[in-house]
Amino acid sequence: QVQLKESGGGLVQAGGSLRVGCAASGRTVSGNAMGWFRQVPGKEREFVAAITWNAGSIEYSDAVKGRFTISRDNAKNMVYLQMDGLKPEDTAVYYCVASPFWQDIQNRTSAYVYWGQGTQVTVSS
Repeated sequence: QVQLKESGGGLVQAGGSLRVGCAASGRTVSGNAMGWFRQVPGKEREFVAAITWNAGSIEYSDAVKGRFTISRDNAKNMVYLQMDGLKPEDTAVYYCVASPFWQDIQNRTSAYVYWGQGTQVTVSS
């Protein structure tokens, strides 16, 4: 079991930057792929970015590619999402996820994905 706790959300103007972080804890943190989803009211959670445990593979959604950067610090059991060039449409609750399986990390319905409680990011126009 992996426990995830997000931090760093807030309000930022369009064009600005924000970094959200996720602290992972639990017996099986090591070796997990980690990532981020986001959700706006009335819509399904959508995949944002993911990174393998050794950062050997990284994936981004087309909506954020070139603007967001995912990274991790395994010594601190942290994963980060640096968000630059923010747009109002990036406003959402951002959820940290972890999975022992890389092929599941983009699957919001997978039983092998652990979820944090989310942090609100609001981008004003």
